[in-house]
Amino acid sequence: MTDAPALPAARYLALVRRRRLYGTVLIVLFVALMASGFRLADARNAGGFLQGLPHVFDFPKEILSEAWRDRAHLPALFARFLPSLIETLNIAAVSTLAGGIAAALLAVLSTRGLALWPRALPLFRRAMDVMRAMPEIVVALVLIFLIGTGPVPAMLAIALHTAGALGKLFSEVAENADLKPVEGLASTGASWLQRIWFGIGPQVAPMWSSYALLRFEINIRASAILGFVGSGGIGYDLKTALQWGQGRYDQVVAIFLLLFLTISLVDHFSDRARARLVKGGATA
Repeated sequence: MTDAPALPAARYLALVRRRRLYGTVLIVLFVALMASGFRLADARNAGGFLQGLPHVFDFPKEILSEAWRDRAHLPALFARFLPSLIETLNIAAVSTLAGGIAAALLAVLSTRGLALWPRALPLFRRAMDVMRAMPEIVVALVLIFLIGTGPVPAMLAIALHTAGALGKLFSEVAENADLKPVEGLASTGASWLQRIWFGIGPQVAPMWSSYALLRFEINIRASAILGFVGSGGIGYDLKTALQWGQGRYDQVVAIFLLLFLTISLVDHFSDRARARLVKGGATA
């Protein structure tokens, strides 16, 4: 009888020791992989990492010094690159809208209790996994090879990734929705689309909209990055200015300032909009 209380304590201590052992082994493996990866990367570099570390700020200093010297040209450069910035915003907006619509459809088709075809539920979930796993830049490069350069490959690549990423988030929100309205609509003979639209839509709309706004911010950055591979927008102008090198660094700074101001404004207003959406949804 006296040994009975000691058994759970002994098992707990053994479990703690086992977890500590596993944690120690994982840390050792992580450090070993990091060290070996650093040595391999340093050996393949043209110069050593430690030797080049003191010169890490040389290139930014050169860009900023030239831009400061030609700072009088910045207002004209802002006006020059504004159409490219608008194109980048259009790519992000269209890809977010298209990807969001596809994500909403995939979410309800992959959510238990809402799926139109329950047996195909794993298929839709794996499809979203594949969409999330493919980097936008890889998809954009393939599409550029197939249909040529321009904003369309960037839009399609970002929309594909957005559908997978938002679809996962949307489905998690839908799984936490109350199914009683859906059951009530089903009892009145409502169709599947009507049950989703009137029974689930009002519950998930605030969080879905909040996630879509957050994704729009991410897609602005993604569309600017994809410009480096020839997908149009302000990223392509930035790539061109960097390739020309000295004499165009004022353009580089102007583009960076435009992107920074735009992303800051979008972050500010979308943060306020997301806060209102989530607060309103919680209040409702």
